[in-house]
Formats: sequence, C-alpha cells, structure tokens
Amino acid sequence: MEELVPIFVKIGLSEQKAKDTAKNKKLAPSLEAVIDEAKVRDTGCDKEAGNLLYQLASTITKDALKHRAYIVGKIMSGDLKSADQVSAAIKYVEDCPEPIPTDAFNEAAGVGIVITPEQIKTGVAEYINANKENIVENRYRVLGPSLANTRKSSALRWADGVAVKNELEAQFLALLGPKDERDAPQKKKKKEKKEAPAANQKKKVEEEKPVNLSNMFFEGEISKLHKPGGNKQIKPELMEEHLKTTGGKVVTRFPPEPNGYLHIGHAKAINVNFGYGKAHNGVTYLRYDDTNPEAEEEKYFLSILETVQWLGFEPFKITYSSDYFQELYELAVKLIKKGLAYTCQCTGEEIHAHRGGDDGGARTACVHRDRPIEETLEQFQKMKEGRYKEGETTLRMKMDLENGNPQFWDLIAYRVLFTPHHRTGSEWCIYPTYDFTHCLVDSFENITHSLCTTEFRQSRESYYWLVDAVEVYKPVQWEYGRLNVTGTIMSKRKILKLVNEKHVHGWDDPRMYTLVGIRRRGVPPEAINSFVLELGVTTAKSTIDVTRFDAKVRDYLDKTVPRTMVIMDPIKVTLENITDDYVEWVTAPNMPRKPEMGEYKIPFSKVFYIDSSDFREVDSKDYYRLAPGKTVGLLHVPRPVRCVDVKKDSNGKITELVCRYENEGEFKKPKTYIHWVAEAPQLGSPVKLDEVRLYEPLFNHSNPDAAPGGFLNDINKDSLTIVKGALASVGIYDQISDWVKKTGGKNKESMRWQFVRTGYFSLDYDTELDVTKEGKDALGKIIVNRTVTLKEDSAKQSS
Repeated sequence: MEELVPIFVKIGLSEQKAKDTAKNKKLAPSLEAVIDEAKVRDTGCDKEAGNLLYQLASTITKDALKHRAYIVGKIMSGDLKSADQVSAAIKYVEDCPEPIPTDAFNEAAGVGIVITPEQIKTGVAEYINANKENIVENRYRVLGPSLANTRKSSALRWADGVAVKNELEAQFLALLGPKDERDAPQKKKKKEKKEAPAANQKKKVEEEKPVNLSNMFFEGEISKLHKPGGNKQIKPELMEEHLKTTGGKVVTRFPPEPNGYLHIGHAKAINVNFGYGKAHNGVTYLRYDDTNPEAEEEKYFLSILETVQWLGFEPFKITYSSDYFQELYELAVKLIKKGLAYTCQCTGEEIHAHRGGDDGGARTACVHRDRPIEETLEQFQKMKEGRYKEGETTLRMKMDLENGNPQFWDLIAYRVLFTPHHRTGSEWCIYPTYDFTHCLVDSFENITHSLCTTEFRQSRESYYWLVDAVEVYKPVQWEYGRLNVTGTIMSKRKILKLVNEKHVHGWDDPRMYTLVGIRRRGVPPEAINSFVLELGVTTAKSTIDVTRFDAKVRDYLDKTVPRTMVIMDPIKVTLENITDDYVEWVTAPNMPRKPEMGEYKIPFSKVFYIDSSDFREVDSKDYYRLAPGKTVGLLHVPRPVRCVDVKKDSNGKITELVCRYENEGEFKKPKTYIHWVAEAPQLGSPVKLDEVRLYEPLFNHSNPDAAPGGFLNDINKDSLTIVKGALASVGIYDQISDWVKKTGGKNKESMRWQFVRTGYFSLDYDTELDVTKEGKDALGKIIVNRTVTLKEDSAKQSS
C-alpha cells in the first residue's frame, strides 16, 4: 500500500501519518475511497479539508456508509467546516433514508451557522454567571469540565472550539485572577481530638487530597464520547430496558484477569475506568475475568482488590465473569441455532493455516464450518458433558473470513478444560474465551462505556458483531493508548520468568514495576495517580521515560514526608574540647519552612558520626565539606566544628576524626552544612538500621527486550545494594510513633522519610514492629527501602 502514501500526503497528512495510515488495512482503503469521492487524488486539497476527510474515513459507521459520498460533498463544498460538524453529520445520516432532506441535515450538522466572537463571549459569560458559586469555590479545578459544558450548550454548539477555550480562560482569569497556591493539590487536615500537647509533641503530618482526575475526561477525544442512551441498538427496546435499569447513569468496569499481579500500566486503566465513572457521577464495577481456571489463583484476586483500593478507588460492585457462565452458555446455544456458530475439530495448526498461515495467504473455510445446526448442538452438548478431550473440539463463531480484520476469522467461543474452577469447582468443563465473554458480560452489566487499550481496536467490530448476533444490549467500546515505562518488563509471562528463576525476590520485589513492587518500594498511590493525570487520556501509545515517573514520585515525597538524618557509612568524630557527659538538645523540623508539620528534639554530644563521603584528607578550593584544618556546619547545631586530627588503624583506614566545637566567641558562618548522628547510648542514640536496601534499575537499558539474547541478558547485576550498619537519628522513634498513632501501624511502606542529603526511604515489610509498644521498644529489626534518590545537580554532588 506504499503507493497510497503520496496521495495521503497531498491532502495534508504528515509523511509519518501517511505511512502509518497506508499500513492500516482497514483505514487505508476507506481513506482512498473518500479521496476519490472528493476527486482530489491527483490535485490534493488544503489541510483543513484533508483533516475532515481523514476524520470521515476513520470514524464513519457501518450504518452511515451508504451516505458517505454525500458527506464528502458537504466537506468539499465548505458546508462542513469542523470535526464536530462531521461527527454530527455521520450520526444524522445513520437513520436517514434516500434522498437526504437538505434542510434537516443542515440543521443537524450546523451548516451555515456562524458564531461570532461576541456571541462566544456572551455564551461563556452566561455559563459563568449560572455556575459562579461553584467556579469561585473550586477555581481552576473546574476549568476542564466548564469547557466541556459550554461546548455542549445550544448557543455554542457550533462555535470554534479554540475560540471558546480562549474566551473561557480569559473570563476565568478576570473572575479569579491568576492561578495561585489554591489551585495546587490541596491539603486536608484530619480531625483530631483537642488535648493539651506535650512540650515536644509533633503535629500530625497533613496529607494531600487525592489528585482530581476529572479534568482529563473533559478534554480531547474522550470528552466526545456518547451520553448514556446515545449508542444505537439493534432493537430500540434494548436501550429502553438498559436506561430503565441504570437510570441513565454512566457505568464502566475494570476487568482484570486474575492470573498475575497488576503492573504500572494497569494504574492507568484503573484511573481511566474508575475516573471516567466518577467524573460523570457514574459507577464502576471491578470484574474479575476468570474464564481460565488453569492460571487463576486466590492471591491474585485479593491483590487486585487491595491495589484498586490502595489507589483510592472503591468498586460499585465486585463481580466475576464466572457469575454468568449459565447465561453465556445459553447465548452460545442461541448463536448455534441462528447458524452463527459451529463445533470444530481442527487443530491449532490447521486453524492457523486456514487463516492464511505464516505467509498471510488466502483464508479458507474448514470442513466443519457448514456442519448442520442439530449436529453442532449435539456436539456442543457433548463438550459440556465432558465427552471430548481437551483440544479435541472447540465451538467457533461463524463470522466473516473475507473481512480484512483478523477478529472476524471465526474466533473460538468455547474450549474444553478439565481444570477445576476456583469458584464453580467441576461444575463446568467448557469455558468461554475472552472474545466471547467480554462483550456479553459488558452487556449483562449494562456497561455504557467499555474503555480499553488500543491493542483491542480490531476487537471493537467483533465485539459489536457478537452482541448484535445474539440480540442483547450493545455497550460502546472506546480505546485509549496504554501506558508503558522505559526500563521495565510488563509481560506477565516474562515477570513470572524473572520470579521463578530468582532474578528477583518475588512479584513485589521493589525493583519491579508491578504495583505491589512499586508499593513496597514506598511509592505513594497519590504520586501514581498524579503521574497518570499528567499524561492524560489519548489514543496514542505512550512510552514514558522512567525518570519522569521518578520525578513525580520525588516531587510528591518532597512535599509530604518528614526529614531525618541517617549516616550510611559512618566515621566517628570526637570533640576534644567538651566534657564526656556533654549533651546539647537541638531542634530539628520534620520539614523545613513548614512549621505545621511539627518538630522533634535530638541530642548533640561529644561523640557523633558523619558520613565518609563528607570528609576528605586532601582539601581543594571547590570542596566545602570537612577536611583537616577546615570548618564545617552541622545541621541544626548552632555552631560549627573544625577538624584538627585524623586517626587511622594499622592498615591506614580512618577510624576517627578529632575536631573542636567552636562554642566560644565569634565564628564565621560555614559555607556548607552536613548531617550527623550523635553517640549517646543513654538516650537511645544512634538507632541502628539492620538493612538499608538501595535499589537501582533492574535493567541496564531502556528497552530490555532489545538486548542481544533477550531481556534476561540485560539484567543489572548491581540493581540491589544492601547497607548494614547505617545509623539513624533518635528522632526516627518519634516519627514512627506518630505514624503508628495515625495509621495503626498498617501498611509499613507508608512510613516514609527523606533521609537528609541522601534520598527518600520507607519501611520495608520485613521490619519487626510491635504496635502495642512505643518508641524503641516497638521496634525489633529495622529494614528500609530507598524509594527514589534525591534530585541533585552535578555541582552539589561534587561539593
């Protein structure tokens, strides 16, 4: 189809889009036909008209196809000037007889209607006045929904979208003023009982509100999806019954297969399905697609629900495809009786050959395709009774082998499996396939918007074919681009290989981008939702650099977690000019410049520890930390210290630094401050951390699958470093106690910190914690995971 590329370029498509379109076996012939009907194959046309022709070719429905040439004529004559008008035209002609009534068509498609800038200004002003109280209260958070609503008003239905957007933004600005801190994610205080606080009691950390995802559903293509009741049915009474059941609500579903743990890509699917329902005051099912008993385990069911709730969403109902096994079986029988399904004894290899084989040759019907209905019913009954072996017989749908879409090549509807099902036991030995089950269960549950990723685009037509074939309510399927992140593996099969071959410690290994792994690493659910919000919902496939995800996590943690000081590689420091029993209490904030997050006190003593990276024996002009004869500040300590001597063991290793505390007279403010931890055993300091687990990327390259020999050859052998002997400030006890009071000590990974000048960390599940006790008595073994590194520039790293 390469010969079509220059033709498509002539109507204004970019070179790359023309190439992609030419490769699309369904869209390419449709666009070619539209171009021929427009008579612009040789001459081309302006880009505006070309975009509308492309839209027509890519979105025209089967019912509107007979009137395509009419719509083409309207585009080329200039009657249809916008994408909205083309969409309205397609919808109008679906039920239109020949000849098309011109006046009615023009009215339905907004032909000849010109909305002036003054009318746009007036229409926007009317909307803002009618919704002023809500806009003033919620400010710019309702800008997206407001744009969608103004576009739907009759006065602005045919106005230029960009002009409406600009005017709305201008009037928001005039009413509210510029965006400020009120328009950033808001903070929500938890109600606390009023009681007299202890002198050193800290205020509880405030939590950010969950990210408002609603705006993403009022922008772009997803904002143009139909309202409940707007999707045409094969029988009008099907829609009547649907609306009676739903009350006109939006109904969506999240339908995972319970054969593995969810990964980062599912976070987008969860947000899209639950978010769309919530944005439109609708409901969302969590439906387990449990039609493959060979791969499903109870632990996956439990983890999926827990993950959905962890991300902040609550299902309207929890259902299972297996709830509908009887109804699905009855519809399979109905399909057979209509002559639209047949039992088939072909092997997998034979089916592949009939579909054109590896060379994509001609498709042919197998000898079983025209089997009599009664014989198919008899054999299907035998399948149900377990009288065929696994793989011996299947039930296939009689679809359209001539269709260029592989999803019409007589898909398998049922197969024989003797594996007991986790819910139905051995009641069934035939199980429906995804292609048979998915659309029908969507129908049973009255789903209004079946939202899925673009790899299911070709399934849309077969989805509609099946529900119409058995004459049940037809939902609308719409596809969005799936989320991929560089440097990760998403395939369940490959993840299982990593787990089984012990390259990682399990599905929840913090190096994995399973959601249980990300959670164990300490990534907050709010940061994941914010990451998805930032990406939006488009039909484009997106592979996002993992550094962008890390940046979102880092940004969230920076604003929400307390600070504490931890020394990873300690060097002992002794102050020669103060007494052995010297203790000075200093105050450290949970977060600088945020007094509302509270503070805690820590001891400063004669002996303390600094990190080995903060000392050099050989000084230089561009080095500002501690060196012989040099002064440095200690965080939160009022006066600096100066190194006067270095002690080493017989191997030349530094064992101790001798310093002076400049606690008398005037002193020059140090150029830099370093972190430290006191040696004061009588006060519980330091706190020894049994393990600090430092995680790096699991793979060496952004695309592990592209590595020579496959992804297993790309594993980073240094992806985990375990530090033993790290020392923490005694303030960590207070922070953990405060967290236990707030959470009950559940979900250990939610105890997060910034280890000052080191990174962001969280408690690991292996930490031993007794919530019935307080302070150091509550903790046994302490293990922390690095969630993400600090963002520091190269100058700071070298200073």
